Amino acid sequence: MLIDFLRRVRASKLVARDRILGSALDIVLWWEARRLLFNLLVGAAGVITCVGLVTIAVIGGYISGEPDFGFPDPPIFAILGVIAFGIMANVCYTGGWIVELIVRRAWPQESQQLATLSFTLGIILAVLVTLLPIPLFGLLVVLALLPVW
Repeated sequence: MLIDFLRRVRASKLVARDRILGSALDIVLWWEARRLLFNLLVGAAGVITCVGLVTIAVIGGYISGEPDFGFPDPPIFAILGVIAFGIMANVCYTGGWIVELIVRRAWPQESQQLATLSFTLGIILAVLVTLLPIPLFGLLVVLALLPVW
């Protein structure tokens, strides 16, 4: 099931390449044309994560009786964390076309497949990493509240 999904994504018009890209500029432009989609997907996962974390913190505060339970102090740390995460996600995205340019020099025939595969897996990994704080924070809250129950 997962393998079929990955094959369908790689074959989609968004990811598949209809021609071999000839220059380094073409490769960079191919990746940069998809950066907005990457940011939208990771950003949507980030919104879900923020909502999930606030929900878990509110529930934890209700159970523990501490209204500030689970919230960063000062709250600006949360905003700075979101900004830093977004910057680092884009730095990692840039690594995609940098790696493709390096691979293109060493193994030109494989660079096309590497590009579509790394783009697909990179988006999936970025979204999963963005969602990861929800179960981690949920587990920490449960462990912190065990004595309360």
